[in-house]
Amino acid sequence: MEPIVKTKLALILSLTLSVGAFSVHAAEGGATKDEAVAMVKKGVAYIKANGKDKGYATISDKASAAFHDRDLYLTVYALDGTVRAHGANNKMIGKNLIELKDVDGKAFVQERVDMGKTHATFWQDYKFTNPESKKIEPKSMYCEKLDDTVVCGGIYK
Repeated sequence: MEPIVKTKLALILSLTLSVGAFSVHAAEGGATKDEAVAMVKKGVAYIKANGKDKGYATISDKASAAFHDRDLYLTVYALDGTVRAHGANNKMIGKNLIELKDVDGKAFVQERVDMGKTHATFWQDYKFTNPESKKIEPKSMYCEKLDDTVVCGGIYK
């Protein structure tokens, strides 16, 4: 078999396995990309309609089903890296996490705010602790810029 054909087959197999793994995770009860996008849009609309104080408090309230669904929750970061709202850990609120890195050394908060300064919407990949499994897992975070913040919600892969 020619090297180009082998490479194409390997790529197809890799993509197939990736999609399969994503589908299995979603089937096991994890949130989907569409659900993450919908929740972020809902959060942005809620903050716009109710103001930052009420919006951030509601997003950070774990008892609020509006912004908590299985392993999906919202976070809001100021563009300096300060947490304004956190749906999984309200102890993070008010802390500047610009220096925070994932297990691979990726400065994901710095990357997130940098992307928020130049993009209205974006997806970001990094590793983070899944609140359901309590394990560090690959995560994709969908974010939308809102004024001087980014509102984000992610899925675990």
